[in-house]
Amino acid sequence: MLDSKLLRTQLQDVADRLATRGYQLDVARIEALEAQRKTVQTRTEQLQAERNARSKSIGQAKQRGEDIAPLLADVDRMASELDAGKQELEGIQAELDQLMLTLPNLPHESVPVGKDEDENVEVRRWGTPKSFDFPVQDHVALGEQHGWLDFETAAKLSGARFALMRGPIARLHRALAQFMIDLHTREHGYEEAYTPYLVQAPALQGTGQLPKFEEDLFKITREGEADFYLIPTAEVSLTNIVADEILDAKQLPLKFVAHTPCFRSEAGASGRDTRGMIRQHQFDKVEMVQIVEPGQSFEALESLTANAEKVLQLLELPYRVLALCTGDMGFGATKTYDLEVWVPSQDKYREISSCSNCGDFQARRMQARYRNPETGKPELVHTLNGSGLAVGRTLVAVLENYQQADGSVRVPEVLKPYMAGIEVIG
Repeated sequence: MLDSKLLRTQLQDVADRLATRGYQLDVARIEALEAQRKTVQTRTEQLQAERNARSKSIGQAKQRGEDIAPLLADVDRMASELDAGKQELEGIQAELDQLMLTLPNLPHESVPVGKDEDENVEVRRWGTPKSFDFPVQDHVALGEQHGWLDFETAAKLSGARFALMRGPIARLHRALAQFMIDLHTREHGYEEAYTPYLVQAPALQGTGQLPKFEEDLFKITREGEADFYLIPTAEVSLTNIVADEILDAKQLPLKFVAHTPCFRSEAGASGRDTRGMIRQHQFDKVEMVQIVEPGQSFEALESLTANAEKVLQLLELPYRVLALCTGDMGFGATKTYDLEVWVPSQDKYREISSCSNCGDFQARRMQARYRNPETGKPELVHTLNGSGLAVGRTLVAVLENYQQADGSVRVPEVLKPYMAGIEVIG
């Protein structure tokens, strides 16, 4: 979440910066709550001082042999007023805290200002889309020709937006994930982690999915126990490793990577990408997370993005990198790069990774800190995350970019060691 001090001291500036994201901050409501909080707090502090003084005078009156009953009654009245004041103050603060949880992160000054995805800025391209001398098939047709990609059976099992993979395509999907994990751990310095797929609400609040995006989550209600949520991304479980911790500066940076299934309800995606594997309720992702000192986070963002790009380069898949504009960034990001891979059947680039610097936004929600060696005091860390990559979408890109005229698919050179000698699918 944002620093509450910013709302008290730079409210209009915060409102202006959030407006570039398309978020209209209720300045009047915050000003009213803050004024109310200050009034109640001042009254409560004055009442506490009066009560302390009156309590002291009781002892003095008692020594003089005076009737202290009226003084005792006055102190009791003040105690009741103090309790009421404290409850009112807690109510105001609770409303402010709840409001703070709904505010998105402030965009960094280097982020291009824009309303939506049409105003994202292309940073660079890599590779050249291949020209085919035969009619291009999409990944659905390529996968279904031998029954290795089966949406009909998946729908029988689970409904829409699920896929059943079998045979060589299932193996290729697994090979992609293993290749990504090996690359990030062996060459990019990440520590592999295996995390729970079910988390409780505090973990999702820590990374920003709750309370704002609950409708996008799959929730498991348990009578008498805390609810579970299926993770929408391993970002949740990996980032929360440092929740409520004070790290030694020597431990930083921490770099985690995990291959997990991800679960999303796609509540706002009705009618979008209903064919194939682009947008599903269950999909696999290799997720990278970095925990760094504040002064290193933007350098780390460039490094993390390059780590994701390396996957596409080794797979020889054409892609482009976009700097997302203020209006298209995710809730918790202060700056984001999207990687978009070339999808021949759609004749355009499609998102395959989103790499974000969240600054101290998530760390403040999680109370994730490190001890600054110069001051000796705990300070918030900065957190970053990025897909390295979305496995299903990478499979889509491989199937379509490596297809041949007869409908078979060549296996990328870098994946052959993971495919036990299989060089062509189909």
